[in-house]
Amino acid sequence: MRRFLIGCLLLLTLVAACAPGGAPRAPDGTLLRKIQDRGKMIAGVKFDQPTFGYRNPQTQQLEGFDVAVAHEVAAYLFGDASKVEFKEAQSKDRIPFLKDGTVDVVLATMTINDERLKDVDFSVVYYVAGQRLLVSKGSSITGIADTGGKKVGTVRSSTSATNLAKFAGVEIVLFDAYADAVKALAANQVDAVSTDDTILYGFVYQNPELQVVGAQFSYEPYGASVQKNQPALLNAVNTVVKNLKTSGKWQTIWKNEIGDKLRILTIPNPPADDWHKQVLAR
Repeated sequence: MRRFLIGCLLLLTLVAACAPGGAPRAPDGTLLRKIQDRGKMIAGVKFDQPTFGYRNPQTQQLEGFDVAVAHEVAAYLFGDASKVEFKEAQSKDRIPFLKDGTVDVVLATMTINDERLKDVDFSVVYYVAGQRLLVSKGSSITGIADTGGKKVGTVRSSTSATNLAKFAGVEIVLFDAYADAVKALAANQVDAVSTDDTILYGFVYQNPELQVVGAQFSYEPYGASVQKNQPALLNAVNTVVKNLKTSGKWQTIWKNEIGDKLRILTIPNPPADDWHKQVLAR
């Protein structure tokens, strides 16, 4: 009986030390412990990017690759994928929202780079895209070489704007959201829109009068971003991303959120974890 009671006490201690979903109970004072005590995670995602972060106007539900990954993190932390509150995080909001605590995690087609690593920490790579151009069908623009003297829309505080500035003669027009840039394209206020091709394909899905043209002219490894110096939370997110890539669930999410919607039959393999290696391999 004594051994039985000792065993029960050990089991209760183990249970108490773990979050409901299996993530270890974080130390007091950490952001992860705050999230666990709150009982939900707050995730910053895009609301206007079909296939990655998008509020479906018919169902009013958020869907997309980034949204699905956020649900997986919640499932790991709480044992319940619904324990996540979504907040719209446009490109310009992503880092400020993390710094001021508006959100706990950002999953919003955010490219990892050295400049951003000064302000936030990133998970291992969960997706890799490349920048291209979105134009109306019949446009004379077939690639980045055709954009000299043309107005090209993109979003403030994005790597897309930085990349466009490298090409002489491009007149960059900045918007708060990619959906606004696409509306300007439809109204002939800009000649093209440029960002990561996966995002652009989502707009083609919505409007078949548009098309993606040209070869990729950048390499965009996406990571989930969190506040600096929060290793417990970062480790939890990394655990989820790595498990998705090794279990085959990454491919399932890709098929459901991207492949089926864009009618792409070939499912890619998940990217390697290290973003530096991704760029060097280009």
